[in-house]
Amino acid sequence: MAGEVSSHSISNSEQDDSPANRYLRELLRQSEEQKIPMRAENSGLLQELRQRAAYDVAQQQMPTRKDEDWRFTDLSELREIHFLRVQPAKLSPADIAPFVLPEAQQSCIVFVNGVYEPQLSDTSALPSGLFVGNLAQLRVEDSFEAIKYIARQEGSKEVFTALNSTGFPDIAILWAKANAVVEAPIHLLFLTVLGDSPTFCQPRGLVIAEKGSSLTFVEHYAVIAEGCSDTPQNRAYFTNSVMEVFVKENARVNHTRNQRESGDGFHIGKTAVSQEKNSHYTCNAITLGGKLSRHNLDVWQKGKQTETHLNGLTTIGQQQVADTHSAILLAHPHGMTDQLHKCIVDDRARAIFNGKVCVPKDAQLTNAAQLNRNLLLSPRARVDTKPELQITADNVKCTHGATVSQIDSDELFYLQSRGINADDARHLLLDAFAGEILERLPVASLRKALAQCVACRTYD
Repeated sequence: MAGEVSSHSISNSEQDDSPANRYLRELLRQSEEQKIPMRAENSGLLQELRQRAAYDVAQQQMPTRKDEDWRFTDLSELREIHFLRVQPAKLSPADIAPFVLPEAQQSCIVFVNGVYEPQLSDTSALPSGLFVGNLAQLRVEDSFEAIKYIARQEGSKEVFTALNSTGFPDIAILWAKANAVVEAPIHLLFLTVLGDSPTFCQPRGLVIAEKGSSLTFVEHYAVIAEGCSDTPQNRAYFTNSVMEVFVKENARVNHTRNQRESGDGFHIGKTAVSQEKNSHYTCNAITLGGKLSRHNLDVWQKGKQTETHLNGLTTIGQQQVADTHSAILLAHPHGMTDQLHKCIVDDRARAIFNGKVCVPKDAQLTNAAQLNRNLLLSPRARVDTKPELQITADNVKCTHGATVSQIDSDELFYLQSRGINADDARHLLLDAFAGEILERLPVASLRKALAQCVACRTYD
């Protein structure tokens, strides 16, 4: 038996009544009115989860540049827009065809405006031992278990994450049972269909890789638009997404996050990852879209000999703002982390990177490396970078660094001296800069498509 759940709970009259907080409370009100299709048996648990999240949001304030974590990202333009809760929309297979990866045509689930669309999804190529779908499709006993994972990660009370928990319209679930090994990439496609008014959508995902399992998935955010979505068309919308990933003992997860919102889109996304001992997690985060975007990536290593690889590429131009905040928190010996984040910034765009690695006393024999490299293509482009390494353990190997530069004139000269014209030489260098990240993507067609996007954006 299926039902719908919504929550109406919190109004904190003691909150600061500033315009920013009135705006947050309006978002909360809109979010609380969102309903979710699910089994009636689960309504109590989900209602409790939503009320708890609503309380957490009501106790907080809308971030401003006075907050250290938001010092470089100004949300005032977002706050000038009155967003309405997104409404369901229908698409045809032809509408989604350009977005589906060839390698995942039979391992793809589609969410339109945050709601699962089974008629557009195809999971026929996936083996047994793996569930891919939404919460309403799970067996009753499994749905009870799945809800126990939702909003249980550290950091779930962060204001935008909690806001999502108060009113996500549906939830994508990818659940690999113990020792399940899935070769085909799984595509979680989240599409936005623009309405006549600015809309507000909160996609949600949950990935559970049980002991000894192995899987690869692509989380993809895009918009249905006419022509290239990069061109602003004064059709604002706001995506506030959350993806929670649980990597159990000896499990292996390769995760690619592709954010390609339109030039009118505001995107705030959270990835929260929990790793148990001997597990491997890789995140390839590609940011190309959005007028203003922010990706908060938090990884908690919760066991010995845990391995984490974070690869990131941000390519922006015009007046885009793209913010990446990552945190890796180790708590056990023999942990390993390797992070490389690159930004290509053109025109009057602005990129922000804040990467934190915490190595406490218990995390002895840790091997941690972090590097942020930035390339500015315009005198008015800007990068703010803040790598952080917090170490209290005494027997570790940890390095970090950051660089900001323009295209190297000596390298250009060298290529031109070999008979390559200036434009081609410039593109060779840009392709090589981005290629170091793109080559790490596990899906060939995605590597090729993103390489073309980068080339298109950096072509003079």
